Amino acid sequence: MDFFSNQLRINHMRRFTSVHDLVGTDQHGLQSALSDAVALKKDPWSMSTLGTRKTLGLLFMNPSLRTRMSTHKAASLLGMDTMILNAGSDSWTLETRDGVIMDGAATEHIKDAAAVMGEYCDILGLRTFAGLTDRNADYEERVLELFVRYAGVPFISLESATRHPLQSFADLITIETLKTVKRPRVVLTWAPHPKALPQAVANSFVEWMLAADVDLVVTHPQGYELAPSFMQGSAFADDSSAAVQGATLVYDQNAAFEGADFVYAKNWSNYNDYGAITSKDMGWTVNAGKMALTNNARFMHCLPVRRNMIVTDEVIDSPQSVILEQAANRVVSAQTVLMRMLQGLV
Repeated sequence: MDFFSNQLRINHMRRFTSVHDLVGTDQHGLQSALSDAVALKKDPWSMSTLGTRKTLGLLFMNPSLRTRMSTHKAASLLGMDTMILNAGSDSWTLETRDGVIMDGAATEHIKDAAAVMGEYCDILGLRTFAGLTDRNADYEERVLELFVRYAGVPFISLESATRHPLQSFADLITIETLKTVKRPRVVLTWAPHPKALPQAVANSFVEWMLAADVDLVVTHPQGYELAPSFMQGSAFADDSSAAVQGATLVYDQNAAFEGADFVYAKNWSNYNDYGAITSKDMGWTVNAGKMALTNNARFMHCLPVRRNMIVTDEVIDSPQSVILEQAANRVVSAQTVLMRMLQGLV
């Protein structure tokens, strides 16, 4: 308890939308957050009274399984009450544009809904996806930023148009607790999918890995490049290594897999031809032959997964697969973030 309290007085925050909100400008802050996460993973009830008489409100504008359940569980482990709403079914349909005449389907403006929820809750979370039609609007995070602006209380992103920080934090916790070498080779590989998916998980994973002490390689077909702002990384105040150098891009998937310690498979739609599916090449499906090129790598995926399209059954059901460990660590990542926010409310 004393360890956490001392750390939290230093590290509590009011916003969690990216790795930089968690660690600020100090790369060593990430190790502090990981230490907190590992401690909570070992003893999840150690801070069970911190959130007593505090309420977490979660608004979902898109479907969710892991984010909904893990964040609810994390709040419960901290003693918080939780209220969960699905926009458009449990609440009114929301307008997100400013200055419009609301004569359409939307019943309530997000600025009013967010402000009201802020009156009822001590911490709020929002989940919203990219529209995949207007890249500028998506990458400006207009919906998320409107919600943050008018909520008036600490805010957690449950996934947004461009990032999924709770997932990426859980991914890093998974790698940190399972790695067998000090600086593992981590490969993010594109894989085929029948639908157009956002770049949020891929963007966020790259951002977190560049903040961590790993050797990051990204591999995908030509034309599926991620936004340069994510691939190039951003420097921390006291570090000039991985975060400055950016990710290594390799277009040959087999070459990328060679010597890998972790393989993370994920589909994303085209960034330049925004939202388009320009390849469904099943040659990019992760299979046992490709995993044999690795250093007995652990297989990772955020779920839900299209089996035998993203990855074959023989890989995802093998001892190398750590997808359930990742899912379990979603509770740990959410609990760590909530813990730090709650300290600021005490």
